[in-house]
Amino acid sequence: MILPKVLVTDGVHEILLEKLKEENFEVVYSPKISLEEVRDQIQDFTGLIINSKILVDEDLLKRAPKLKWIGRLGSGIEIIDFSATKNHGIAVESCPEGNRNAVAEHMLGMLLSLLNHLPRIDKEVRDEFWDREGARGEELIGKTVGLIGFGNTGRSFATKLQGMGVEVLAYDKYFPHFEDHFPFVKSVQLKVIQQKADIISLHLPLTLETKGYVDSEFIGKCKNRFILLNSSRGACVKTQDLVEGLENGKCRGACLDVFENERPAAYNKVESLLYQRLFSLSNVMLSPHVAGWTKESKYKLGLILFEKLQKHFSRN
Repeated sequence: MILPKVLVTDGVHEILLEKLKEENFEVVYSPKISLEEVRDQIQDFTGLIINSKILVDEDLLKRAPKLKWIGRLGSGIEIIDFSATKNHGIAVESCPEGNRNAVAEHMLGMLLSLLNHLPRIDKEVRDEFWDREGARGEELIGKTVGLIGFGNTGRSFATKLQGMGVEVLAYDKYFPHFEDHFPFVKSVQLKVIQQKADIISLHLPLTLETKGYVDSEFIGKCKNRFILLNSSRGACVKTQDLVEGLENGKCRGACLDVFENERPAAYNKVESLLYQRLFSLSNVMLSPHVAGWTKESKYKLGLILFEKLQKHFSRN
């Protein structure tokens, strides 16, 4: 008996591999496979599991006559050409529910660390420098937090903030009616966030509409010196404009888990200088696109994606 084959192109929790095998798939687990290698091998596969490195476009799909479904680990679906998958009759599922809690916890941790100078004062203590007054932090209570985008991660972050004594505002162009389910969050227009927020957190997909969303014009419309949080996509923020805002004081700080270029080895000379300026600032917290990268989220991503894909298995 020839089993339908599934190609898994990134590191996943073993629960996903086990569940696929229980459904009588032959699983080819190749977490280090390149996009070029996927294109060369895809012709024999019924299913495809991807993360961010595999671009699903017409060129790939025309080489995949047996492909019936694609599973995206996580939430970012900008790497998939949906017009092409529709034309080829290929189902697509993602699983943002799997890591939304991890992202929310991570960003709250970054924010609290920034407000309380934790990276700096940790180093000072290790260096046997004891300056309690210089280490005086700032509480989150009483501040206004504006969320731009109120999908999975935005809602999870809002829930974390519920008991923190902050006012939570949210703007979502496509899902403006959510207050019945989130009475502690006020649905507002973007300009209200720009007028009132002390902290602005991005929860946006990367589209033509959101690329460069936070730029000098956006920053200039903000009344308060705000702290920017970005755990969505790096290209939603124009790094040059953010760095200038941080340097001239229009932005009070930033917590960034994502960046326009996330491959330091690929920086050109201009990018290298720009990121040196960003990394030298003491009012920023940085992490390497790991906000959703926990032991628990790895398991949940695999299990939830499998459960979503099950309805498509009958098409094998």
